Amino acid sequence: MAVTLTEKAASHVQGFLAKRGKGVALRVGVRTSGCSGMAYKLEFADSVTPEDLQFESHGVKVVVDPKSLPYVDGTELDYTREGLNEGFRFNNPNVKDACGCGESFNV
Repeated sequence: MAVTLTEKAASHVQGFLAKRGKGVALRVGVRTSGCSGMAYKLEFADSVTPEDLQFESHGVKVVVDPKSLPYVDGTELDYTREGLNEGFRFNNPNVKDACGCGESFNV
C-alpha cells in the first residue's frame, strides 16, 4: 500500500513547503463531492496524527488518513503543465469512472 509522487511533483511540493515556511508533509485524501461521488483533497500537514499512514517519495513525506487509503492506494501524484494549465494529476489505478469535468471519480 502506498501513495507516491513523481520527481516533478515532489519538487513542486518541496517548493510550496519552503515558500509556506512550515509543514511536515503533504496530506492526500478524498471527500464526497461532484457528480461521480469522490473528489481528491490535497493540503499541507503541519502535524501527523498517530492514525495517519505515512509514505515517503523523493524526499517528501505523504500522509493519508485510514478512511481515504482504500480510494487512493497505489496512486501516483504527478505535476503537469498542458498549455496554460498546470497542476497536480492523480494517476489512480482504482478509478472506475470519472466525471467529464475531471472534478470527481468513483471506484
